[in-house]
Amino acid sequence: MACLSPSQLQKFQEDGFLVLEGFLSADECEAMQRRIGEIVAEMDVPLHCRTEFSTQEEEQLRAQGSTDYFLSSGDKIRFFFEKGVFDKQGNFLVPPEKSINKIGHALHAHDPIFRGVTHSPKVQALARSLGLQMPVVVQSMYIFKQPHFGGEGGPAAVTPHQDASFLYTEPLGRVLGLWIALEDAVLENGCLWFIPGSHRGGVSRRMVRAPAGSAPGTSFLGSEPTRDNSFFVPTPVLRGALVLIHGEVVHKSERNFSDRSRQAYTFHLMEAAGTVWSPDNWLQPTPELPFPPLYI
Repeated sequence: MACLSPSQLQKFQEDGFLVLEGFLSADECEAMQRRIGEIVAEMDVPLHCRTEFSTQEEEQLRAQGSTDYFLSSGDKIRFFFEKGVFDKQGNFLVPPEKSINKIGHALHAHDPIFRGVTHSPKVQALARSLGLQMPVVVQSMYIFKQPHFGGEGGPAAVTPHQDASFLYTEPLGRVLGLWIALEDAVLENGCLWFIPGSHRGGVSRRMVRAPAGSAPGTSFLGSEPTRDNSFFVPTPVLRGALVLIHGEVVHKSERNFSDRSRQAYTFHLMEAAGTVWSPDNWLQPTPELPFPPLYI
């Protein structure tokens, strides 16, 4: 089982993140990567749905928020691509498996392999040791972090952000990210970086869904403050590690400068007891997929 020790729990509460090396075995990682390979091989994405994904705010608003493909992906398995991988006709310029930024946002609900990992006894034990009473799964993503691809001047980088900007609750402090490295995540291929203790300062920016039918579909309230890079601590981990991420801790990843990917599976839990999921969040539960309870 994967219960946290008192010292681990204290470190998570102090820093807002915690590394648990060896959470998954190599075989478990391999099974997830193999399954994703099958999903990608079977992918048949309509041309109009080939949505470029970027973390730059303007691109985010245009590419994600203006398309129903993104906004209605919360209860589906959908594909989001790196920039520059299609020609003007929407045909692939690179092999499809090298073109994908991420797959989201309901692998945990619709695929048996990912459902099994998400609801595994060790994940449930981890959640219980964190004191979660009624955790539900709100979303999941498979992140590819392709080599030598993507936005922000080269291989994909993810700018500093707080997950609660996108997954907002009242009160705050009810969202938890679980990020599992399916390949080694080191400095060269874009490991995570955190500002320890930054989860105690509230949320500086929110992405909210616009009224139905209006463009661009989402907008931002507030803005990300300029943060000194020296505040960030790199967090390299080996394949199979799990990183616990508090919903308000500030984190980022740098560009992938290597010739190999940095694949990860990540999902978010919300403590549902006494919590209001913001009706302004882009992601909403649906009749087809209410947020499933973690404890099953």
